[in-house]
Amino acid sequence: MPTSIDLFAKVSGHERAEMLRAAREADLLPFFRTVESPAMPVVEMEGAPRIMLASNNYLGLTGDERVMRGAEDALHRYGTGLTGSRLMNGTTPLHLQLEAELADWMGTDDALVFTTGHQANVGTLGTLLDAKDTVIVDSADHASILDGVQLSKAKMRPFRHSRLDKLERALQRAALDGGGVLVVVDGVFSMEGDVAPLVDVVELCERHGARLMVDEAHGAGVLGARGAGACELLGVEERVDLRMGTFSKSLAACGGFIAGSAEVIDYLRFSSRAFLFTASGVPAALGAALAALRIIRSEEGPALLAKALENASYLREGLTSLGFLTLAGEPVRVAGQDAPRSVITPIVPVVVGDDWKAGLLWRALYDRGVFTNCALHPAVPPGGALLRTSVMATHDRATLDRALDAFAHVKREFEAEHGPLPAPGEH
Repeated sequence: MPTSIDLFAKVSGHERAEMLRAAREADLLPFFRTVESPAMPVVEMEGAPRIMLASNNYLGLTGDERVMRGAEDALHRYGTGLTGSRLMNGTTPLHLQLEAELADWMGTDDALVFTTGHQANVGTLGTLLDAKDTVIVDSADHASILDGVQLSKAKMRPFRHSRLDKLERALQRAALDGGGVLVVVDGVFSMEGDVAPLVDVVELCERHGARLMVDEAHGAGVLGARGAGACELLGVEERVDLRMGTFSKSLAACGGFIAGSAEVIDYLRFSSRAFLFTASGVPAALGAALAALRIIRSEEGPALLAKALENASYLREGLTSLGFLTLAGEPVRVAGQDAPRSVITPIVPVVVGDDWKAGLLWRALYDRGVFTNCALHPAVPPGGALLRTSVMATHDRATLDRALDAFAHVKREFEAEHGPLPAPGEH
């Protein structure tokens, strides 16, 4: 009688098992490190203060008294949790107010709040698409986009990162697939920190009759005069069908939203399984997000946005002057302007190349009191390992200078033992 293969066999023999074992033994694993204080410019991690250059808290609002008060007020009014779905017994006035203000911020008819940003993408794409449709994705799109596409069973046509010729070819092929066509791109790409060429993407979608969705998780609360994201900055808001955002970056909480036409949002409200069949977000998260949104939209918002980007420029220039190779996106077009422009985001990636070297460099910086993100394949292409650094508006110049001093010290020691790191101009 045949016996089944042990389902768990893959757990012990997966392709990264040996690397993980070696990294743990050498205490080089850059993941799941314990943070023992709030997400501030300097945090307590595993018993020592470390400069936080790995947070998505771009405006530094997780420590703002008004945001914490928003969370506290919601906690006291609605309790620790809503113990039910938004559909049945989990919708509060906080949800409705937040959705109204998000839609106004995005300049759309309506918005729908999800419990997490991941669910916002999965719940939108898994509902609007079906097996007859085609979705075209940038190869660097966030994993939650790909998860939503897989759930929908739509035909997926990926194109090489920001290559407009490849996007156009995918659109031409999608026209022969026989169903609806949706293009989905990140506004700001989370690992590389570059901005999608949205003016060109919009024009291609319009030419080929495709709908467009932009994930603004790393753009909303960062880019544009009112902080509404890459679509606002590049002047294409009214030509984009759907815009997704998250509360876990500049909005200093946890959750996500989708903004668009009233008809589409209402359809998702009653049809998205990821929305209907999960518990409503905790009140404290909603209260914090609403308070953060109001700060961004207040008179002090533009100064916060500008400070985050100023800090990013300072860090990038400092790292480059030390001989590190940092990624910077290609200039992109702005609607109504002739010359493309370079766009600064708070994400400053440092290219290392080799996965193991990236882990060693990460650990050396960690020991010198600087915490960065270590991005390895498949988060980045093979041979493209990098340290993803990011800044907050609340980093002061002295703290960034201490971080740069640590980078300089570590680079000298690292290259003496392991050979040269990629240098500016090599990418």
